[in-house]
Amino acid sequence: MRLLISFAALFLSVILLQLSSGGVGPLDALSGLTLGFSKQEIGLLGSAHFLGFFIGCWWAPRLMGSVGHSRAFAALAAAGAIGLMSHMLIIDAYAWALMRIASGVCVAGCYTVIEAWLQAKVTNETRGRTMGVYRVVDMTGSMAAQMLIGFLEPASYVSYNLLAILCCAALLPLTLTTVRQPHTPASPRLRPSLAHARSPLAAAAVLVAALSSASFRMVGPVYGAEVGLSNDQIAYFLTAFVFGGALAQIPVGWLADKYDRRKVLIWLSIAAIASSAITIFAAQTGTIGIMLTAGLFGLTTFPIYSVAAAHAHDFASDDERVELSAALMFYFALGAIAAPYFASLLIENYGPPALFVMLGVGHILLVLFGLTRMRARPSPAQRTRYTYAPRTSFIIGRLIRRSKTKSDT
Repeated sequence: MRLLISFAALFLSVILLQLSSGGVGPLDALSGLTLGFSKQEIGLLGSAHFLGFFIGCWWAPRLMGSVGHSRAFAALAAAGAIGLMSHMLIIDAYAWALMRIASGVCVAGCYTVIEAWLQAKVTNETRGRTMGVYRVVDMTGSMAAQMLIGFLEPASYVSYNLLAILCCAALLPLTLTTVRQPHTPASPRLRPSLAHARSPLAAAAVLVAALSSASFRMVGPVYGAEVGLSNDQIAYFLTAFVFGGALAQIPVGWLADKYDRRKVLIWLSIAAIASSAITIFAAQTGTIGIMLTAGLFGLTTFPIYSVAAAHAHDFASDDERVELSAALMFYFALGAIAAPYFASLLIENYGPPALFVMLGVGHILLVLFGLTRMRARPSPAQRTRYTYAPRTSFIIGRLIRRSKTKSDT
């Protein structure tokens, strides 16, 4: 308990950072609609965020090595705050895309600093409890960030200023903590080929997970507005998606540890195809139906990344785990960069249902590839424990220590 209390400053920074960075995506989408941006331009903003996210993941460990944890965190948070406050100074979609790159660099870089700090302080005895609290804090902050959309007026300086204040407030707990800064960890080598070499199915599943998550969270507000939801209802719509994903972690984790993970991935994708189809038809059933299907979509798609990561680690040696986690995050970032732009392009040309048609097709391809891979090689006799893997930084693998266990099948 004393250790968790000592991490209170870090966890408070996580919540404030989530409120700021998690709120800007939906706010940008609704502001873009208010200001007359095309749906394609709104999708570009989401893609720009994940481009910044990738840059932040790669650059932050090197920045920590140069200036230390606290200074790196301060610089990254300042970049995010500048990007937020600049929105209403320049009303242009392409200028906003540059600002969203800054916010993406901020969130990925700040998470890298926080996770490096946690990694340096936890022990094998306290790792489980620390990571459990960290996941709860991260997920709670994510859900609260979606709820902010119901209170923030689109295209308002006050709204963006409030998010910038939250971003700046995230500086205070970490920079004022009396806990001594840890030594800077070596940044993991980025070897994307490692993920494909260990499990082509896991690499493909991570791409599809990015397709689902990034499209829904960045373009979901456009979909919600198109099907007649008000801003506060869009907030509940996005929150339902995250809440559904949180509910899925325990039962899916149990299934992934008990049964062949390729089968779990395939059945999750089949369920995602069904939930995509149900969501399309639910648009005509009213607000409650739309909210329920958003939760169902989160339930079926959110755990795919963690199951894929566990499956990839089944084939990895202990000295590959950090680099494998970074490689999987690389594939997720690639998918997340492309997904919002193409999703918005489809909505603009073919209407709101096109979003879930695209997501359904992605999962159909994953099902077919999963069936093919099941014939290529057997499931390993020993497997790693399933762990919910946050998509936050390239060094998250240092915090998630996976041990080999005998298969129950």
